[in-house]
Amino acid sequence: MADSDDAARRSYWAEQMQLGYDLIQVVLPYEVRECGEGFASIPDAAAAGDVEMLFSSSKIAGDIDRVFFIRQGLVEPLIAVGRDMNHRGWILKIEDGFRSQEMQSSLVRKPELFDVILQKCIWENGGQLPPAELVFRRAIVLIANIPKIGTHMSGSAVDISVFRQDDGSEVWRGNPYLEMSERTPMRSPFVSADDLQNRLEITAMMEARGFIHFPYEFWHFNQGDAMGHILGQQPGPARYGPVHWDPQTNRVTPYDDPLSPLNPLDVIEREIQAAMRRAGAV
Repeated sequence: MADSDDAARRSYWAEQMQLGYDLIQVVLPYEVRECGEGFASIPDAAAAGDVEMLFSSSKIAGDIDRVFFIRQGLVEPLIAVGRDMNHRGWILKIEDGFRSQEMQSSLVRKPELFDVILQKCIWENGGQLPPAELVFRRAIVLIANIPKIGTHMSGSAVDISVFRQDDGSEVWRGNPYLEMSERTPMRSPFVSADDLQNRLEITAMMEARGFIHFPYEFWHFNQGDAMGHILGQQPGPARYGPVHWDPQTNRVTPYDDPLSPLNPLDVIEREIQAAMRRAGAV
């Protein structure tokens, strides 16, 4: 039975990761007409709206702080979600907001994440070290190794958790943020019915305000970008694409080449070797 369960988990993981990769191939050519809209502070908006929210204190990678800003056109609906959750007795926690090119690129290489993804790929590959191309593809799905699909780089996405106001406990979704396994997809059959229900209720509250869930990560929601248009079946070009943001002037500049990998295949190959050394395998 244990072998059968492991095989089922491995099959589901591979299937979901391939579906995620297939989705990304649809997103990459989707038209974006960058609107040039600036950013707004989520904590400031929450304070101004008297909405109780929480914000992660962990680093992206190394000593890089998280940036709790989002496009100006999305801050009001996000605060509305926070208010809706307060009325329910919940607190919305923003785990992550905008990511710069440096932040996103560093996140892909972050040992705590990269090592987990590599180990899952080894597991998927029957215990053998997989081709670097497989790890490259999985990193594209799970950590958005291409700017066009990195909706955090568009300032149009948030990663979230939810907590209860009365006792501070987490509204449990099967795992905490940031999980990388067959339990990561929103509708994973490997979480309990209660955990799935929590995921879906949180998703319903986010989507009521226009934020679309990414099917392969239970914590990620975005709006107004190419991914959001495709998943939400919204017609017309997306208004938000990956941008460089100047916090001093609040001006944005679209990426020159949003389709180029942040970490090309040769970098992923080097990271695989580094991860294997950390694991004592080489």
